[in-house]
Amino acid sequence: MAKKIPVGVVYSTDPNFQYRYEETEEPETLEPSRQDLRVGRESKGRGGKVVTLITGFVGKQSDLEALGKTLKNKCGIGGSVKDGAVVLQGDVREKVAAHLAQQGYRFKIK
Repeated sequence: MAKKIPVGVVYSTDPNFQYRYEETEEPETLEPSRQDLRVGRESKGRGGKVVTLITGFVGKQSDLEALGKTLKNKCGIGGSVKDGAVVLQGDVREKVAAHLAQQGYRFKIK
C-alpha cells in the first residue's frame, strides 16, 4: 500500500485546484534473519514511565503491527506501533529478546 503525501500547496482558493500527491512505496518485508532490530528501554518524555522500544524493522506496516501484536501477547502487556517502532509498556527486554531469538530475528539489546 502506497502512502500519499501532498506536495507543494498548503491552501488554495481555486475551486478547481487538484492536489498533487507524491506516492511512496512501502519496502518489502525482510525475512527475520536479515532484520537488524534494536531492543531498548526508554523513559524520556513519557512522564517517568518506562517502555521497551523495538526499532529498525524493515518492511510493511502491517507486518510490523503483526510483530507488535505477537510481542504484546507473549509478554502479556499493552503497547502500540508508532512511527516504525513497537512500543511496549514496562521493561520487558528479556522476554522480547527470548521471543525474537525464537523467531530467528537478529537483534541487539541496548
